[in-house]
Amino acid sequence: MVSTLRIPRLVVAAPSSGSGKTTVATGLMAAFTGRGLTVSPHKAGPDYIDPGYHALATGRPGRNLDAYLCGTQLLGPLFAHGAAGADLAVVEGVMGLYDGAAGQGELASTAQLAKALRAPVVLVVDGSSQSRSVAALVHGFASWDPEVRIGGVILNKVGSDRHEELLREALDEAGVDVLGVLRRTPQAATPSRHLGLVPVAEREPDAVAAVAAMAEQVRAGCDLDALWALARSAPPLTGAPWDPAGALAGSGTPPPSGPRPVVAVAGGAAFTFSYAEHAELLTAAGAEVVPFDPLRDEHLPESTGALVIGGGFPEVYAPELSANAALRAEVAALAAAGAPVAAECAGLLYLARELDGAPMCGVLDASARMTERLTLGYRDAVAVGDSVLAPAGTRVSGHEFHRTRLEPGAGTAPAWGVVRPGPPRTEGFVQGGVHASYLHVHWAALPTAAARLVARAVRPGAPV
Repeated sequence: MVSTLRIPRLVVAAPSSGSGKTTVATGLMAAFTGRGLTVSPHKAGPDYIDPGYHALATGRPGRNLDAYLCGTQLLGPLFAHGAAGADLAVVEGVMGLYDGAAGQGELASTAQLAKALRAPVVLVVDGSSQSRSVAALVHGFASWDPEVRIGGVILNKVGSDRHEELLREALDEAGVDVLGVLRRTPQAATPSRHLGLVPVAEREPDAVAAVAAMAEQVRAGCDLDALWALARSAPPLTGAPWDPAGALAGSGTPPPSGPRPVVAVAGGAAFTFSYAEHAELLTAAGAEVVPFDPLRDEHLPESTGALVIGGGFPEVYAPELSANAALRAEVAALAAAGAPVAAECAGLLYLARELDGAPMCGVLDASARMTERLTLGYRDAVAVGDSVLAPAGTRVSGHEFHRTRLEPGAGTAPAWGVVRPGPPRTEGFVQGGVHASYLHVHWAALPTAAARLVARAVRPGAPV
């Protein structure tokens, strides 16, 4: 059903990475939440770490909006679904405003998303090494694409009152509103490591303090009333919100009858990545979704009939994961019995025989180790054979992001044939009911994956 969504919204963008988007976006989310507003947090692109901070700031799931993974046609519907019931939506951009999928124009860029959402853009500019030149920089970004509306600038890393004065004078001359000025401060700094920021689940209560510092920094330096007015200037959006049950309606796989099968979803500090829509799709497909923590729980949830293990950082916790031998044995037994197991990236490593010499679940005849090489980027792939997630020939768009290398044993069947970029290659594993791969795929673009997994899940009371 087509509807009209009237929600104030802002897109927080920057000329480049490292300008302070996450600090400003998270701070705005927390500051407006502190004013009593219900804030819907969103993140452009595939990143799964920033949404954890967004969720902490707002008390709502952080949701990704990615035109490459989900298609441009789903940007508006997924946004409307996530923003339902909110007073304000704040979208954190990715990289620089006009940066997107390499060699594919504006695809998957913050600019494309801002246009799709008809949302004003707040440009976060690192002012630390410039004064009057800031006007030329902002003018260039504002005029590059007339469909992108730059509603104002927040100046970050400003060194002094005099520095602020020079920057304001330049932007006033250019006719650009300054909506905030943030000084150089380490208070809101968040630690990073080999794949970006350290996730929230690994550093509470420090993460709570960091978000509070971001909120205070934004409250002290930004004109929240002006930002609220800018957000309210966004025009209404029309279209039907994405709905998990509706997305499954054409899957060809009806929800199971009888008891709802239990789908265990890995979480905790070692497995921090999961798109919120995945659990919603599994529930709509008829499953009872139960989280568990492989670092702490010695047993799978009772009556587990299927297993989903998403991304995260098992390499950081390899000794602890290995020490939980009881759970590793249960995972191996479940997979050996033919129950469906879907594993992405971190999940793939957990199912391997070993990771950096530490024994893992041994479901897959493969050994994994950390390397210095970063593998990063969007991928176009096709299912090599039938699996628990997709029939042979299914085409998907995914994302790869890791610093590990997998050495598979002989005779393994691959999950995907990667067709772009680079020369064709195969990747991942299909083994019985197991589908394991480095590729992150957003199930909103492949809802049949949830339906197929739940349809094959072991029902409570059935033999495993």
